[in-house]
Amino acid sequence: MLSFSRLAYTSLLTLLSPWAKKRMARERVNEFSERQRAGHISPFEKPVIWAHCASMGEVLAAEPLLKALQERHPNKQLVVTTMTATGAAQVRQRLPEARHYLVPLDLPWNTQRFVKTLKPLVGIIFETEIWPNLIHSCYQAGIPLIIANGRLSPKAFNAYKKIRPLMADALKKVTYLAAKADEDAQRFVALGFPETRVEVTGTIKYDLQLAADFEQQLTHLKENLNLDARPVWIAASTHEGEDAPLLAAHQKILAKQPNALLILVPRHPQRFDEAAKLIQDKNLNLARRSLEEPIQATTQVYLGDTLGEMLLLYALADIAFVAGSLEPIGGHNLLEPAAVGVPVITGPHLQNFSEVANLLRDAGALAEVEQAEELPELVLNLWQDKNTCQTMQTAALQVVEANKGAMQKQLTLVESLLP
Repeated sequence: MLSFSRLAYTSLLTLLSPWAKKRMARERVNEFSERQRAGHISPFEKPVIWAHCASMGEVLAAEPLLKALQERHPNKQLVVTTMTATGAAQVRQRLPEARHYLVPLDLPWNTQRFVKTLKPLVGIIFETEIWPNLIHSCYQAGIPLIIANGRLSPKAFNAYKKIRPLMADALKKVTYLAAKADEDAQRFVALGFPETRVEVTGTIKYDLQLAADFEQQLTHLKENLNLDARPVWIAASTHEGEDAPLLAAHQKILAKQPNALLILVPRHPQRFDEAAKLIQDKNLNLARRSLEEPIQATTQVYLGDTLGEMLLLYALADIAFVAGSLEPIGGHNLLEPAAVGVPVITGPHLQNFSEVANLLRDAGALAEVEQAEELPELVLNLWQDKNTCQTMQTAALQVVEANKGAMQKQLTLVESLLP
C-alpha cells in the first residue's frame, strides 16, 4: 500500500514521466535502453548480487568492493545498474563479468517488474541514490538493502529535508547504512534513518586500486606521447564555466614557461567537442587523446576526451587541479591524484569532499585557490620548488594509505546480509 507521501511522489513523477523519459533518452546504451527504463530485464540462472551506482564516479568508487564480492562469490552473478551511459561504459570496462542495466524509472510498476525478475540476494546502493519506489519494491520482496559509502552533502540534505516524510518512509526500509563520515550519518538520521542501523565505516574511495599493470601502462603512454620532460599540469573533471578561465590561466603560464603543457579533461563526454572548439578559439595548439594525436613540441593543450583513463592522465602530470571546485558544483575526487602521488590543487567549492579536503589540508598535501586567476603563480612556483612538490606528494600518499580499510568493513556488512 502506498503511503501518502509516496502516493504524492508517484503521482507527480507519473505526470512528469514524459519529460523524465526525454531526459533519460540522452543516456542511451543500446536498443534495449527504453525497455530497461521500464524495468524489463532478462532472468538469471545464478543467484544475483545487485549494486546500483548513479554514474561514472560511483562506479569507480564502488569498484574495489564489487571486485572483492566477485572474487569471494564466484557462484553468484553481479548485476550493476546505473543512471547514465558514462556509468555503463565504466561497468563494461572495469567489471566485464558483471551484467549491466539502466536503472528503471522510479514508478511502482517499473520497479516491481525489475525486482521480480532480478530477485537479488542483496541490493547495494552507492552513496546518495534514494529512489522511494525502488526501495519499497525491494522491501516488499524481502530483499535486504545497504547504502554503501553513504554520502549526503549539505546541499543534498537541505533538498531532501523539504520532502522528509517521503525520505523517512524510504530510509526505514533500508537494512544498513555504511556512512563515510559522522556528518553524513547524522544527516541520514535526521532524515529518518534508524540510528541503530548506522555504521560509520569511512569511504572506500581511499581503497582505490591501481591496475596490476598500471606502471607499464604509464611508461608506455609516456613513451608514445613524447612528453620530453616538459612541465605538465592537469585540470580534470571540468564543468561548463571552468574551461575558459583554466585556459586563460594556462596562457599566462605559457607566457613565462613556453614549453608548458596542460592536460584538460572535461567531466562529461558530451562536452568533449565543445572543449576542443574552445581551445582552438583561444588559439592554443591542441592534440586530442581520442584521436590518438601525438603531443608535438608545439602542442600546448592535450584534451583527455576518453573514458576510464583518469588515473593514467593524472599520473602524467606534475601538478593536478581538481575541478568542479571553481563553480559551485561541490568538487570532485581529490584522492585520485593523491593516490598516484601528484600534488593536488583545488578551488573553493568543496562541500562534497570536505572531509577528504580537511585530511589532505591538515597533512600539507593540498593547495587551494579562490579563483582561476591565482593558478598561474601557484603552478609556476610549485614547478620551481621541487621540495614542496615532493612534500605534498609524500603527504598525499600517506593520507590515502592511513585511511584505507573502509572497503573491508563494508564488505563484511554486505556479506552479513547474504544467505
